[in-house]
Amino acid sequence: MKEIYIPRELNVSSLIQQRSLFLLGPRQTGKSTYIREQLRIPSEQVYNLLDRGLLLRLMADPTLIRQEIEALDLSECIVCIDEIQKCPELLDEVQLLIEERGIRFLLTGSSARKLKRSGTNLLGGRGSDRVLHPFVYPEVRDYDFTLERAMFNGLLPPHYLSSDPEEDLAAYVDRYLTEEIAAEGMARNLPAFARFLQTAATVNTRIINYTNVGNDAQVPRQTVQQWFQVLKDTLVGFELLPYAKTVKRKAIVTSKFYLFDLGVVRFLRRLPKITPALNEFGEFFEHFIFLELRSWIDYRKPRTPLHYWRSTSDFEVDFLLDETVAVEVKATGLVQQKHMKGLKALREEGIIRRAILVCTESRPRRKDGIEIMPWDYFLDLLWKDKLIRD
Repeated sequence: MKEIYIPRELNVSSLIQQRSLFLLGPRQTGKSTYIREQLRIPSEQVYNLLDRGLLLRLMADPTLIRQEIEALDLSECIVCIDEIQKCPELLDEVQLLIEERGIRFLLTGSSARKLKRSGTNLLGGRGSDRVLHPFVYPEVRDYDFTLERAMFNGLLPPHYLSSDPEEDLAAYVDRYLTEEIAAEGMARNLPAFARFLQTAATVNTRIINYTNVGNDAQVPRQTVQQWFQVLKDTLVGFELLPYAKTVKRKAIVTSKFYLFDLGVVRFLRRLPKITPALNEFGEFFEHFIFLELRSWIDYRKPRTPLHYWRSTSDFEVDFLLDETVAVEVKATGLVQQKHMKGLKALREEGIIRRAILVCTESRPRRKDGIEIMPWDYFLDLLWKDKLIRD
């Protein structure tokens, strides 16, 4: 049976018509499939550097790509180089072809870290960039979506659609996260890095304490900071900055951390199926909403600020979007006054336009000026671009 292709919310078609583009994202988020199925770039205009023979040939002589493109007379077209970080030297040829032939390039990769570390030219401002995330809710809502499935399988396309997600997640963690990401951070001690990954998964959604993570992973604090940076550079982890501009209540100024996929977190923590009966459901529910917000920003409104807020007196709001929309996430089917304390405290600062509590209730309602929304209703508003009011 032919495999299905699920269209993605990310739209780079209009961007690539204007200028070259970096399309970044962790392995198996679907970059190559997106290029083939959604952008429909002809195969002769795609250089896939996972092809070992092609990679070795171009590493030996990067000018070959210019010679081949000139021979095909591909002026003013789109050329894709998949996994560009495997041969950073090609970027000099890319820039030359942009300047002399007007060719637009789509450059994909799982990390810009290697490119930056090598000091290679990054197109000198002649290109923009986007991130492709795992599946988001509007992409899979009609494909047997449930919160429990998303939390167990994760939302990386091959895992979400897999008949054996546990085995696929094991291979992904062992071969990609543990080996390739460790290599990005020049970590020679793979067992120590594997322990660090498991510890990072246990502090997922929480305020980062590098010393505690180092103690648990049995590595120095400085190494922990370096490895967290590697996770961020390779887009398998995100730092959520605190909002510290409140006046009435002093704010905590330490960041939180979120890994990029629910299934990866569950697997690293060796958890069973996440159901509402488990204590971890609330944490995974918050993580799910964070990933939707992070993806929406990268797909629709890049550079939109996203923070969390927590006062030193322990009032907290999970997310502050665009510094105007406060979002608290509670895995409850009946919202009570105690669930709204953080939103009310932040609203007293006079900085937010909307206060929203996302929950598992079945119908939206309003109480004390706070919008109480079922999670799917909230995500419909988000992806219809109706959350931030102009």
